[in-house]
Amino acid sequence: MLKIRIIPKLLLQRSRNVKGVRFEQMRDTGHPVTNARIYDAQGADELIFLDIDASVEGRSTLCDIVSKAASEVFMPFCVGGGVRTVDDFHRLLQAGADKVAVNSAAIEYPSLLSEAAKLFGVQCVVASVDFRWEEGGPRVYTHGGQVATGISVLDHVRRCVEAGAGEILLTSIDRDGTMTGYDVDVTRRVSSAVSVPVIASGGAGTLQHMVDVVREASASAVAVGSLFHFTDQSPIKARAFMRVAGIDVRREAA
Repeated sequence: MLKIRIIPKLLLQRSRNVKGVRFEQMRDTGHPVTNARIYDAQGADELIFLDIDASVEGRSTLCDIVSKAASEVFMPFCVGGGVRTVDDFHRLLQAGADKVAVNSAAIEYPSLLSEAAKLFGVQCVVASVDFRWEEGGPRVYTHGGQVATGISVLDHVRRCVEAGAGEILLTSIDRDGTMTGYDVDVTRRVSSAVSVPVIASGGAGTLQHMVDVVREASASAVAVGSLFHFTDQSPIKARAFMRVAGIDVRREAA
C-alpha cells in the first residue's frame, strides 16, 4: 500500500503566493520560491503549485517562476493553471514540473488528458477538480471557481481517470480556507469511485483533520494551505502527528 503524502499547496497570483477563503479574499503569503525552499527543507513529500489566474485570464502558467521554484526543491513538484494543450504540458515539464494539473481544460478539451497521458505517461497527469455543494449533490466548478458546470463530481472524476488521469486533486470550494476540516463525505465517494490516488484539498485547520480524511475517506494524500501558512504547524509536525495516530506516512522528517 502506498504511504500517505503530505503536500503543501501554493497558489500563485501576480508572481506572489496567496491564500483566501472559498477562493476569495486573497491574502499575500510570501514569495513562491522562498516558500518552496522552506517546504522542501521541512521534508514535505510533494509540492502543488497552482497559478490561479491563468485560466481566468486566458494565459499560460508563468514558467519562469515555475523554473526558479523547481530548481530549489528536490521533491515531486505538481504545477497547474491555464493548461490547455499538450504543448503546455511540455513547457511545464521542461521548466521542472514532475506532474501537471488540469482543471478547466479537462471539460473544455476532453481529449487533452488522453493525449497528455499517451505522450508523457499517466503519472504526469493530475485532474484538478474544484467543487461546491448544490441541490442534487456536489458539482464541478471551473475557472478558479467562477464557472458552474452542473456536472456531477463523481461523473467527472470517472471520465478523467478513463481518459488518462493518474491522480485526482479534489478541492472543496465550500471548505477552502475555512480551516473547518476537509469534505470527508465527497472525498470518500471519489476515493471509492476511482482506482487512482486522491489528494484531499480544502479545509485543513488542525492536524487531526488530516488524519480524519485519510482514515475515514481513504485519501491517498492531504494538500494543505492555510494550516501551514497561518499557524505554527508544518510538514514536520504533521508527519509526527499522523505517525502517532497510526497513519502510514512517508520518510522521516528532515
